Amino acid sequence: MVKITVDLVRKKAEHHDCLLAPLEEIALHQENIEKIEYLQDWCPKLKILLMQSNLIAKIENLNKLKHLTYLNLALNNIEVIENLERCESLQKLDLTLNFIGDIVSVESLKDNYNLENLYLTGNPCTDYENYRDFVIGTIPQLNSLDGRDIERSDRIKALQNLPIIKSDIIFEQQIYMGQRKVQKTRLDRDIQDKWENLYKDMDPEERNKKFWAEKTEHAPEVRYEIERMRQLKLKSCETNDKKEEKREYRLFTNDGRPFNINQPKIDFKFNVEEPNKYILDLAVYKHLDTSLLDVDIQPNYVRVIIKNKIFQLHLPDDVDTTNSKAERSQITGHLVITMPKANILIVKKNSIPQRNKPTPQPYTEHKVKDCQKGAVQSKRELLEIGPPDNVLDLSKMTLTKSKPDYINPRFSVGCKQPSPDFVDNPEVPDLI
Repeated sequence: MVKITVDLVRKKAEHHDCLLAPLEEIALHQENIEKIEYLQDWCPKLKILLMQSNLIAKIENLNKLKHLTYLNLALNNIEVIENLERCESLQKLDLTLNFIGDIVSVESLKDNYNLENLYLTGNPCTDYENYRDFVIGTIPQLNSLDGRDIERSDRIKALQNLPIIKSDIIFEQQIYMGQRKVQKTRLDRDIQDKWENLYKDMDPEERNKKFWAEKTEHAPEVRYEIERMRQLKLKSCETNDKKEEKREYRLFTNDGRPFNINQPKIDFKFNVEEPNKYILDLAVYKHLDTSLLDVDIQPNYVRVIIKNKIFQLHLPDDVDTTNSKAERSQITGHLVITMPKANILIVKKNSIPQRNKPTPQPYTEHKVKDCQKGAVQSKRELLEIGPPDNVLDLSKMTLTKSKPDYINPRFSVGCKQPSPDFVDNPEVPDLI
């Protein structure tokens, strides 16, 4: 049984900042509510209340809604019109496709002097002879019944024949009420027997097929049973979903080796033919938003999360995560991840090895032969060894120098002589 709760009402009042007291309109349709309660206390200023397509069997707990102008209770299980006398502002009442057989109960709407529109289409009472004349004569303030305007001649005719019409209506109503009582007893017994015996040990899928294939009567009890079957089906679907959600994927083995996982079941190509890098091509759906992709490249594995589903691939060798990159094709939508291998030595082809240079000597001596004299003379050539003069020498930067390397010639180098009357005080230390 679904009840009206504060959370449900606040959820439906989001456009009013979830405040209930000043709420003037609320829609609680298709919520499987079986009883009207609490609304007149929580929302006293309601003007429009929409509660169609529920399982409400009785109109109640609305007498405090003094501002209510429109009440929609279509497609419910209501059998009697009641408890609306104090809704003095009510202008429109929709009771389409209910089970109202007690047509005399419309007399309870006499005091709703603002009531202009009434809908009773699809109720058993509409099959009574002179049903329309009876309602028009009973509620003279109506302007429209079941979507048809009421003419002045219709109202005069209904008021003139109201006593005779009422006696015939009451007779037909009694017949229907007797049939309804028998139907209710029979359906309650059959439904209880069906659930206790036939459906007790039956497979849920087979039970659903059998139930929906059977012909059913149009009665409140059948509506309850239909809703019961629908809730059981929803629960079975939720159970299956929960079972799938409980499955946990292990990302690593006990020794830390990453697993290969393809949870989104996506096609991919892994290129290992390149000598210096790995290329992973994921066939991502073209129109998938890139914000739904999360790429994580680690030295020994690559992981891509696609719409909260994990794709993980173990790499044969370690890769350089700093220089790795992920690119998305604007044409196909594929995600291409390029991962250079780590610690790879690149050797150029046709490279010439460098020879060891000789250790430089302070000078070299060449022997030159004099062709004319036939004698051998020695010739020395000095070589420049060491850094040039303009390079800073940082090896002596911590040594104390007696005087600076450069003295401005504008300043005199001589010492300043003390005045004639100067007396040296030995207790005063020298200036540095």
